[in-house]
Amino acid sequence: MTIQELHKATLTAELQASITPEMAKELLKLGNQLFVDEKLLGRELIAQVKQTTSGQFPHSVILSCIDSRIPTEIVFNQGVGDVFNARVAGNIVNADILGSIEYGCKVAGSKLVVVMGHTGCGAVKGACDHVELGNITHLLDNIMPAVNAVETPEGVERNSKNAAFVNAVSKRNVELTIKKLRRNSPVLSEMEENGEIDIVGAMYDIGTGKVTFYD
Repeated sequence: MTIQELHKATLTAELQASITPEMAKELLKLGNQLFVDEKLLGRELIAQVKQTTSGQFPHSVILSCIDSRIPTEIVFNQGVGDVFNARVAGNIVNADILGSIEYGCKVAGSKLVVVMGHTGCGAVKGACDHVELGNITHLLDNIMPAVNAVETPEGVERNSKNAAFVNAVSKRNVELTIKKLRRNSPVLSEMEENGEIDIVGAMYDIGTGKVTFYD
């Protein structure tokens, strides 16, 4: 079955088993290109609801930000039962999120983990500005290592007014999140080492709708 045919299909256990990590990435790339080109594949969603009642066999787990401008299934043109979607401000990982991703891969058979940041991220802006407010303070602490890791020339603003700095921090945050994921999840690290899954980073451009993958 081709990537195009898989993209249209409602996933079954057999189809999921036939998908490699690289194929899962290609499914997402294809879906995003269709989104950007305004050629979204229509699906009979209620029919898919009924078809997936007895089980789910997603090909990927996507960790993304809660930003309302990034409806993950839509920007990847995915149907019911295609992807697990974990969303939290700043696309960070903690024990609960790691457990969710482990379930998606080890128990439910997904082949790809995508940590996706985005341009103009409000959580990243908050970290750059050292915002302190209720539980947001604790959340942003997870992003501060990325803020500190991005170097800038002397005199350059290191706050939310500097869009280039914010986006550089967003990308670095994805990279550090992946490192933390591998470090704190022996389950996922072992699966990756065995070739059962891939763990990759991506950035979504809120101005164009385009997702750029990087390893």
